[in-house]
Amino acid sequence: MAPAGTATAQASTNVAPLQFRDAAEETRFHHLTSELRCVMCQNQSLADSNAQIAHDLRREVLDLMHQGKSDDEVVAFLVARYGEFVRYKPAVEPATWLLWFGPALLLLGGGIAVARVVRARSRREVPAPSEDQEW
Repeated sequence: MAPAGTATAQASTNVAPLQFRDAAEETRFHHLTSELRCVMCQNQSLADSNAQIAHDLRREVLDLMHQGKSDDEVVAFLVARYGEFVRYKPAVEPATWLLWFGPALLLLGGGIAVARVVRARSRREVPAPSEDQEW
């Protein structure tokens, strides 16, 4: 028993396995959770993460599916709650243009820089070999 005046915190963990109605729902669930990022792990999908929040979010996704929500509605719910970061493939919108088009712009800029260097070197006059020089 905890002494009076102290608070005990305990994570609410539901260890019951997820219950799917059929194989199609399970396939849809796995597809959805593999496209969503764990908000704690950041480099793992919701399906792969063992973090407690990932367990909770997997349950939330299944609950939303059981409520008849479409995949887009489930993703929209999580994006509204955790931001665009929760997606592995963020939507193409002005806030994410740099993310989508930045690598192409860097590649284009690098190609232009290389072309200028090559062109500048080819314009240099190469001195003609002198007749008294031996090779």
